[in-house]
Amino acid sequence: MLRSTKAVIAGTVCAVTAMLVCAAGPSLFPVRGETRSAVQPAQITFDYPVGGSVFPPEITPPTFLWRDASETATRWEVEVSFADHSAGIRIPARGDFMKMGAIDPKVGGGIDLTPEQAVTRTWKPNPETWAAIKRQSVKSPATITITGYAQETKSPVSTGSVNLSTSPDPVGAPIFYRDVPLKSTPTGEKGSIQPLPQSALPLIKWELRYIGEPQSHTVMEDLPTCANCHSFSRDGKTLGLDLDGPRNDKGLYALAPVAKNMTITNQNVIRWSSFQVDLAARSSDPAVKRFGFMSQVSPDGRYVITSIGPPDNGNTHGKEIPVFAAGILDRLYSTNYADFRFLQVFYPTRGILAYYDRQEQKMRPLPGADDPQYVQTSAFWSPDGKYLVFSRAAARDPYPPGAPKPQYANDPNEPQIQYDLYKIPFNEGKGGKAVRVEGASANGMSNNFPKVSPDGRWIVFVENHNGLLMRPDSKLFMVPFDGGKARQMNCNTSLMNSWHSFSPNGRWLAFSSKARSPFTQLMLTHIDADGNDGPAILVDDTTASNRAVNIPEFANVPPGSLEHVVPQATDSYRMIDRASTLMEQNKIPEAIELLRQAIQLDPEDALTHYYLAVLLTRTGQESEALKEYRKACALNPTNATYLDHLGASLALSGDWDGAVDQIQKAIALQPISAEHRYNLGRVLESRGNDAGAVVALQKAVELSKNKNGKFLAELAGAYYRTGRSTEAVQAAQQALDLALDENDVQLAKNLMDALDRYQHGGAAKAQ
Repeated sequence: MLRSTKAVIAGTVCAVTAMLVCAAGPSLFPVRGETRSAVQPAQITFDYPVGGSVFPPEITPPTFLWRDASETATRWEVEVSFADHSAGIRIPARGDFMKMGAIDPKVGGGIDLTPEQAVTRTWKPNPETWAAIKRQSVKSPATITITGYAQETKSPVSTGSVNLSTSPDPVGAPIFYRDVPLKSTPTGEKGSIQPLPQSALPLIKWELRYIGEPQSHTVMEDLPTCANCHSFSRDGKTLGLDLDGPRNDKGLYALAPVAKNMTITNQNVIRWSSFQVDLAARSSDPAVKRFGFMSQVSPDGRYVITSIGPPDNGNTHGKEIPVFAAGILDRLYSTNYADFRFLQVFYPTRGILAYYDRQEQKMRPLPGADDPQYVQTSAFWSPDGKYLVFSRAAARDPYPPGAPKPQYANDPNEPQIQYDLYKIPFNEGKGGKAVRVEGASANGMSNNFPKVSPDGRWIVFVENHNGLLMRPDSKLFMVPFDGGKARQMNCNTSLMNSWHSFSPNGRWLAFSSKARSPFTQLMLTHIDADGNDGPAILVDDTTASNRAVNIPEFANVPPGSLEHVVPQATDSYRMIDRASTLMEQNKIPEAIELLRQAIQLDPEDALTHYYLAVLLTRTGQESEALKEYRKACALNPTNATYLDHLGASLALSGDWDGAVDQIQKAIALQPISAEHRYNLGRVLESRGNDAGAVVALQKAVELSKNKNGKFLAELAGAYYRTGRSTEAVQAAQQALDLALDENDVQLAKNLMDALDRYQHGGAAKAQ
């Protein structure tokens, strides 16, 4: 009887204790085994975190995701036990179903959960519980066990466990990233090379996230133009940022000193088109010498490495998207797909590496990575600035004639390109011999986006089947800096892993993934002293659930030292884009007024002066136009297009000698430009120098490969005026055939009249 009474009392005490634990919330107690039902409990599967996950010591509480195979479980209990047998934690869990987070209504609706996500349950420890778990899981892992119970039963019907640990290594620096909507560009909208419609560009935000804080902080937003790849110098004192100029010309780069409240002024912006790289390497493209992404600031902040157009790049595909600056589509494959999950694909197929020296304010090709037979791209610095690691492949046409148009990411119809990783000494700009990185080359895959660890021991790179970066099959690999056996990293998720960045202390890697949502999310993984990494850790609440995180980059800045970035330099480009739209609508006076306002904001921008000059010429204000052309050329004396137009304006003003001089300067800068030769021929004709005009126009026709009816028609007239009637008739006939093919009715009519004149009046003129 005494034994029975003691048992009843003990059971009552246990029941009361359990009630108190549930009512009071988290409680510490020695975790002991319990008597289980003879029926084997169903499996609880943890989707996140994955077993063996390592968390940063400063990270905020994660949301545990799990699925219960039991159909009768209605309540759950969480137990946390520690390997050192110290007091554990027991807490009830409601097991709420997973929900998508808040959406940004400005960018559209959200997305539905997958069937698996719809049955996923959640538990998020409060800050106090999470702090206790982290504190006691540094030296050895903690085990999280979730047990399910049916209504009013004491025996478990389901159970599952996962172990995790906390690293003693802090992340120690914030992550700077782009927060972007994913919106398809409307069919037929000009500029479809970009993944977003023009109207969505101001919706892009730049965020800074300290992972010890529950939310990210917006530091820059509402830009009128696209800004994308960014990088910081190793000391965190310099920010580099790719900027589109007006009309998506991919031609600007901002280099600004980092400050708590920093402003990117026009003085901080360099224009790649301003630099004469090498006269022998001149192409017919006056404005674009680069791809417009993946430029990287050197560790000391002095240099920027980028990719520019190869010698004689040409503009074969310029007519396909004429609003883009010449040459882009001849060295970059880019297209948008209907599936917004992998909306855009882009990768270079031609290009050489070049570096900009901030001290000398000059740009030069990098010897050893400047072979036009290859595409050399996506170069990244070693932490000491002595080496560059880059991607290289045989150069090819991004849009081969007759190629079928691909419809989705990794469509076999995409132009196939597999890059190898190469390493080259920078040698203060002298370059050297580029050598393959063993383990990241010649493997039948595309190897790209190489980042070197801060200790210089490892290269983490992306491997996928075709192209580079954000591909569905992209995986992160690690290889020794000097080459060797590469290994696939443990942190890889099931879908897209790329855009990675090392923390300044080298113990954490940030990267982007689409494993949990089509809207790219921010992940972390710990890397130990031997280069071993763990499963991916999600950084919660980085953006709305219908926006994506991309280009995460650690910034080596102390807390509070970067809070707001004012992109003042883009204000004038906002006006230029608006002026361009007005020009298309034939609202010329309004466009002229906007351009004058843009010049007041940035009087040193040569392009704005040039645009204004073109409109002034168009409205017959040639004396004013001439002033603006002169200003544009003074600000950018190596831009052949500006010089050519200055020559034309001088001719209209009656200064024939000055016109010839300026156009010849343009030809010297771009000897393969047929347009400049044509303009020279017309000026010489007007000056009465028909013999000189014939020479210039013959060269224009030769450079155009007899494919330009306008050039041939002008040459026919020059032939006729110099008594060469037979050649005049031949040239006019060729021009007429082209005009008829292109349905140029007015040119065809003029040529038929000219042919009649050449054939019947040629003999008399010759006499």
